[in-house]
Amino acid sequence: MTAAEQKNHRLGLMLVAAAALAWSSSGVFVRLIGADLFTMLFWRGIFSGAGVFAVFVIMEREKTFAVLKTLRWPALAVALLSTMGMITGIGSMRYTSVADAMVIYATVPFMTAALAFVTIGERPSRSTMTASVVALCGVGVMLWGSELGGSLFGKFLAVLMTLSMAGFTVIMRRHREVPMLPAMAASAWICSFVCFWWAEPMGISQQDLVLIALFGIFQNAAGLALYTFGSKRIPAAEATLLAALEVPFTPLWVFLLLGETPAAQTLIGGAIVLIALFTHILAEFRGKKPAAADAFPIAP
Repeated sequence: MTAAEQKNHRLGLMLVAAAALAWSSSGVFVRLIGADLFTMLFWRGIFSGAGVFAVFVIMEREKTFAVLKTLRWPALAVALLSTMGMITGIGSMRYTSVADAMVIYATVPFMTAALAFVTIGERPSRSTMTASVVALCGVGVMLWGSELGGSLFGKFLAVLMTLSMAGFTVIMRRHREVPMLPAMAASAWICSFVCFWWAEPMGISQQDLVLIALFGIFQNAAGLALYTFGSKRIPAAEATLLAALEVPFTPLWVFLLLGETPAAQTLIGGAIVLIALFTHILAEFRGKKPAAADAFPIAP
């Protein structure tokens, strides 16, 4: 691996980790916002889509419309899969327990690794898979004693959520030459369209609207943009592994900012996840060969 490729890989690690940290602020916003779920998601999608699309316009400037005209099926597939992940993620929490949904979601690096190997020939490294196993064990500890059960339908939705993230990560990795920010903006707006039918957009308070705007821009839009840029630079399984940083950091921010003390098993399990992920990241930054041999050349 050349020095330029190694630098590109490290940048990808930082971008995906930053995306996970942005996503992990969701718990704070959900606690502070008083609007009902669908109204919150409707407005979050509006602001999030606008934020991501604004980044795209700033980057492309006068080429914006020309680039939009060139978008083909990979961008559409990413938009639809991302939307499916947002909607099924909501549904999985509603129709099954949070514990079930999180455990299923924690398998996303393995699903991604299998999908990437079958479709684009990208082999995950032993270190990536080892860190994934340890992180999955940490999630299990976090949820130890949580209520299990819920409907089979809810578990099915959690599987769809996991498959959708694996799917759009692999597509973005394979089609690194395709601008995916418009697809991510579209996915947020499609989610708003779906939620609109159960929402009460005009019944929201001014305070909640401001909080949701911040929620959409700094949590969702920033996370989607950072993940879009970062996942093109590192192997697909590694990208979804680092996205697991969201799991331990979500309760941490709620504790630090709102004083909501997490359970002991949450602290222990979260520490296991963090140790697994940061050990993996540090190994890569020390010059260890990246987790998978690239099936395609790294995008500049």
